[in-house]
Amino acid sequence: MNTEAVCVLGATGSIGQNTLDVIRQHPDRWRVAALTANTNVVDMLALCKEFRPEYAVMSDAASASALVSECRTHSLPTEVLAGEQSLVDVAALDQVDTVMAAIVGGAGLASSLAAARTGKKVLLANKESLVMSGQLFMDTVARSGAQLLPIDSEHNAIFQCMPNNYLAGQQAKAVERILLTGSGGPFRQMPIEQLQNVTPAQACNHPNWNMGAKISVDSATMMNKGLELIEAVWLFNTRVEDVEIVVHPQSVIHSMVQYNDGSVLAQMGNPDMRTPIAHGLAWPERVFAGVQALNLVEVAKLSFERPDFERFPCLRLATDAALAGGSFSCVLNAANEIAVEAFLQHDIRFTDIARIVEECLGMANSVELSSIDAVLEVDKAARARARQCLAATQV
Repeated sequence: MNTEAVCVLGATGSIGQNTLDVIRQHPDRWRVAALTANTNVVDMLALCKEFRPEYAVMSDAASASALVSECRTHSLPTEVLAGEQSLVDVAALDQVDTVMAAIVGGAGLASSLAAARTGKKVLLANKESLVMSGQLFMDTVARSGAQLLPIDSEHNAIFQCMPNNYLAGQQAKAVERILLTGSGGPFRQMPIEQLQNVTPAQACNHPNWNMGAKISVDSATMMNKGLELIEAVWLFNTRVEDVEIVVHPQSVIHSMVQYNDGSVLAQMGNPDMRTPIAHGLAWPERVFAGVQALNLVEVAKLSFERPDFERFPCLRLATDAALAGGSFSCVLNAANEIAVEAFLQHDIRFTDIARIVEECLGMANSVELSSIDAVLEVDKAARARARQCLAATQV
């Protein structure tokens, strides 16, 4: 078996770390050709020592310069690059077979799209790529012949439960709906009137998953589930109306697919991202991921609830944006990123996140997103509007 060359975009983040953990368990199957990170020189250096990639990319020149110096000190062969164009370049390298697209937020769009454009096996953990540019991204995949595999635990679960021919539109004959599960986050039962006072630390304290700050806040507002709904529509060639969000606090069933014969197929497992990552890396085979087997007797109980749109207005806004189509999902994502960052900096209240997103959507007009430049222009304008809203609401 030939060793596949992997590029990990966002190597020092949660998904990146879990990806490298799976890879280190199977050195005969995968080698690391390129790694990228934001500004975390210490962790990137450790990864360069261990995996000795051909390329390492940092987000800015200062971080890259520091990494260059460290690589020289330790006689590492890695070539260090900097900036967004370098992210695009390593994602499109001829020698790279597989790209793990795990950069959080809109910052990951260009590199994810580059991997798709050059026909790679794209392991998509950056849901914002499809939220911002769904039609453009899927058209790019179709033209290039890239292999697109979802890595979010929910979308990977759906992928495992869907029929093989779903992208050809055949799912309409057999699949009635997709059941997209979500834990409900840390505030599922908190009195609604107390939500305005929650802190970033509380919002990042997810009951089941260990995630980065931004994704943790999105889970707490359930915006994450709204973004996943939009992603599911594009990934599985289905309608917004055919995706139902179900709150499942235990995070054991990662999502389900309901068929017209009454069957409901579910993918189950412990809440560990190494499972979907290993599935994507090895697909259509399966490999050991280092994940403890699910013990249903210990779990004992699986429960399900309908989402509360009063408690989680971000979920309502995401659903409305998905139904509106056009560029509204791009605006939704941009405004949310700005608002979440402001909350994490203690500049606004938790409940202000949804209000700012709603204000930005209310000011938006639908624009055709036929190119990445068009997507980025909408994204830039929405971020500017969100910052204007912030100026009037900071606490």
